[in-house]
Amino acid sequence: MADHNDLGNLGEQLALEYLVAKGYKILDTNWQFQHKEIDIIAKKPPFIVFVEVKTRRTNYFGEPFTFVNVTKQRHLVKAANEYVNRFDIDDEARFDIVSVLYNDHQKDIKHIEDAFYARM
Repeated sequence: MADHNDLGNLGEQLALEYLVAKGYKILDTNWQFQHKEIDIIAKKPPFIVFVEVKTRRTNYFGEPFTFVNVTKQRHLVKAANEYVNRFDIDDEARFDIVSVLYNDHQKDIKHIEDAFYARM
């Protein structure tokens, strides 16, 4: 597996552990709909939380969360709408980003709640 895939998987694992420690109940991971993927789907009443995880080795080009662009947000919203409809979810939806910086010298996790609003 490519190094960036390994780093992404590690970042998602660190994000899962972080969210569980904060009291989130994990409902699903790497959920896909029409080639769109939601990294983590969690429950923290009163919300169902759709989480995008971004992991980088350095913030030289910007913090990891800055790489969740409008196109990515739209894809997340489409997949989240499908998840909510398919599983008849009545909870209010929220979109979060977990930003992970990880290298030999540092591990920094930032959780941005309500990182963006649903727009199609």
